[in-house]
Amino acid sequence: MELQRRQDQSLSQRKGQKRKLDEEQHHEDRQILPAPPTADERAALLSDVAEQVSILESTFTWNEADRSAAKRATHALADLAKNEDVVNVIVEGGAIPVLVKHLQAPPLSDLVQHPLPFEHEVEKGSAFALGLLAVKPEHQQLIVDSSALTHLVDLLKRHRNGLTSRAINSLIRRAADAITNLAHENSNIKTRVRMEGGIPPLAHLLDFADAKVQRAAAGALRTLAFKNDENKNQIVECNALPTLILMLRSEDAAVHYEAVGVIGNLVHSSPNIKKEVLLAGALQPVIGLLSSCCSESQREAALLLGQFAATDSDCKVHIVQRGAVRPLIEMLQSPDVQLREMSAFALGRLAQDPHNQAGIAHNGGLVPLLKLLDSKNGSLQHNAAFALYGLADNEDNVSDFIRVGGVQRLQDGEFIVQATKDCVAKTLKRLEEKIHGRVLNHLLYLMRASEKGCQRQVALALAHLCSSDDQRIIFIDHYGLELLIGLLGSSSSKQQLDGAVALSKLANKALTLSPVDAAPPSPTPQVYLGEQYVNNATLSDVTFLVEGKRFYAHRICLLASSDAFRAMFDGGYREKEARDIEIPNIRWEIFELMMRFVYCGSVDVTLDIALDLLRAANQYLLEGLKRLCEYTIAQDISPENVSSMYELSEAFNAISLRHACILFILEQFDKLSSRPGHSLLIQRIIPEIRNYFVKALTKANSHDNRL
Repeated sequence: MELQRRQDQSLSQRKGQKRKLDEEQHHEDRQILPAPPTADERAALLSDVAEQVSILESTFTWNEADRSAAKRATHALADLAKNEDVVNVIVEGGAIPVLVKHLQAPPLSDLVQHPLPFEHEVEKGSAFALGLLAVKPEHQQLIVDSSALTHLVDLLKRHRNGLTSRAINSLIRRAADAITNLAHENSNIKTRVRMEGGIPPLAHLLDFADAKVQRAAAGALRTLAFKNDENKNQIVECNALPTLILMLRSEDAAVHYEAVGVIGNLVHSSPNIKKEVLLAGALQPVIGLLSSCCSESQREAALLLGQFAATDSDCKVHIVQRGAVRPLIEMLQSPDVQLREMSAFALGRLAQDPHNQAGIAHNGGLVPLLKLLDSKNGSLQHNAAFALYGLADNEDNVSDFIRVGGVQRLQDGEFIVQATKDCVAKTLKRLEEKIHGRVLNHLLYLMRASEKGCQRQVALALAHLCSSDDQRIIFIDHYGLELLIGLLGSSSSKQQLDGAVALSKLANKALTLSPVDAAPPSPTPQVYLGEQYVNNATLSDVTFLVEGKRFYAHRICLLASSDAFRAMFDGGYREKEARDIEIPNIRWEIFELMMRFVYCGSVDVTLDIALDLLRAANQYLLEGLKRLCEYTIAQDISPENVSSMYELSEAFNAISLRHACILFILEQFDKLSSRPGHSLLIQRIIPEIRNYFVKALTKANSHDNRL
């Protein structure tokens, strides 16, 4: 169901967002140029960059004037780098090597004044500028190849001499942020950071007193842990888990957001680390983050709970027992689409455990999950469908599923990806398999005793889900048929369509139904003389005159064929003693085909002669021939002629054709609804629809009983 792939994508996307969000928080005065630079602007930028690079190349000393100039130059380059459209110009101008050089302090001499001028400030500015340049993946390797990582890792340790200050804290934070951006979605650089010894100092900084430093260190570890097993293991070996779990309880939203992100990346595809995280006590604080005022932390917590619940059944139960269900359900209704997606993902994983399924539905999870099926977001839609698939596995949820219109939503939904379509089909199959025993009894009770809207929902669902064995008890004995027919007379076009679709499904399920019923048996045993006696004078004892031509026939065959011929020859009609009988109003071709049916019991009926042959068969009460004609005519039913076809069936009492029209109207209800006279036609045929289904369902049940 592609949940794992979607999870990977979500984790990757959130990292891309993080890189820019941090800088927006740190620099509210950030300026962005409205468009890429023109040729003239580019030339001016190159000149400006060259000037700043020249300053940095000549000021790598502790001289106060040099330090001041170097600080201004790093800030100038950083301000330019805030606009991604000019980052390439900065790199082209040779800024990377000099910025990397200024990540380290100049060499000390006896002449250096104390306190050191602008101590840590130039390094901080260089780290910040390099972090902004690293936003573009093509520049990451250039920066690393210039030995930036070694210096950045050293900057993480500036506090080790026991001194702390705002300048040191800010420097460490900039270094950690630069590592984050350099390693973003770059597996080689992630490994390089570990090999340069960057993970232990970052793990150590999680215990730092300054919350911003904690957050920056966690952000770097989060990036380094993503899809890198060796980094994950080293982070755990550095004993980062206890501190990360404590950070989950921080009142600073930015801190617990980064902490839950680190843990999520550590746990992803690493079952052993997941066990360690759970044993370290992460479950309850993660559940607590579901109620955070920070939507990003809520989203990460929901995703992490889904990862916790991936395979461990006991963990699924513990998550629910500790109060995760209600906040997850509330998140389903958030305006934040990613929050809805992650909560649906977590509930989907939890719903695969039988102990949780009824609880999720009982706490109100069904309706918001069903609403998410209308989403245009493929991942969100699929997560909701997967959760519903789990809930459908519990018999106690089936009635609620149906009562809130879940079956209709599953059937009517427009699903974006094939995996979701397959999931929905399996959910409907699960529900269908449970429509028996106490579940069916409960639904029958609802159909009898609940309010009208609920009764209709149950009838609609059962038309699609019930077995053919239960059709009579549901739709005849418990009046489900009347509920469906009532929808056809509704003023709501949606209800009319729902009713028609349900009736069409009901007809298709009854295997004994057919657009063409078999002809009733003749009261007299049928006698077929055979093809050789058709219009054969041999032993003929009666002649028909049709269009001036003689047609030779045999009374014994005619007497056995229909009541009309019996009345003609046995009754008080003048034809009884006549040798030649004139047949008006029937063409020779039609009469010959009719007689061929009488003599052989079958005949090929083509559409061009079906109507005339039907008229003749009706006149002479040849029911079997009528059925053949009706079948042929029924193949030509279309939206344009169905109304006239129904009138034709009434004119000739063509029951099979009438039934074929009814089925066509139900099957094509949506297309027909916009045609003139449709509503009047529906009201006109409702009594016949009722008769048709009563007869069909009763017959089907009787047939099953005989079997």
